[in-house]
Amino acid sequence: MENANFYIFTGGPGSGKSTVLEILKNKGYLTVKEVARDIIKKQVDTKGDAVPWDNTVRYADLMLLKSVADFEELAHIGRPCFFDRGIIDTLGYARLTGIPISDRMNEAANTYRYNSKVFLFPFWEEIYVNDAERKQNQEEARETCRVLKDAYENFGYEIVNVPFLSPEERGEWILQNI
Repeated sequence: MENANFYIFTGGPGSGKSTVLEILKNKGYLTVKEVARDIIKKQVDTKGDAVPWDNTVRYADLMLLKSVADFEELAHIGRPCFFDRGIIDTLGYARLTGIPISDRMNEAANTYRYNSKVFLFPFWEEIYVNDAERKQNQEEARETCRVLKDAYENFGYEIVNVPFLSPEERGEWILQNI
């Protein structure tokens, strides 16, 4: 199942993906928020353990399930839709944390295909901050970006580096490059 109208934003945490996604949403584009933050919030609220600092395997399983559900739910869309991370981000997370890549993960990454262009938001030290859901240090954020880039390339996607510009300029730059 492939949808060439689905564009992925990936990269390390705190690199500006969500901010640009919100700008595109405000311009009328269809957007899909990052699944990880919602999972973390729900797990913390319900005292669950499927969070990156506890049960990483359950956390990765929930990320994969939600990412596939988002794809399936919007598969009929015939206009540009921007995703803050995608299915392959789950595989990158697994690789980063030492979780074995399951057959189910590989099958999902091969079955659900986004546009071949993936917009990579490089680590940007000047804007990186921690918060309640983002606990990685700068070194981990850089490594996350590298691992995700490799993961997408391993599945045949073309990495397009998003330049360091204001959020509004980044949004316009992306629109010009889809």
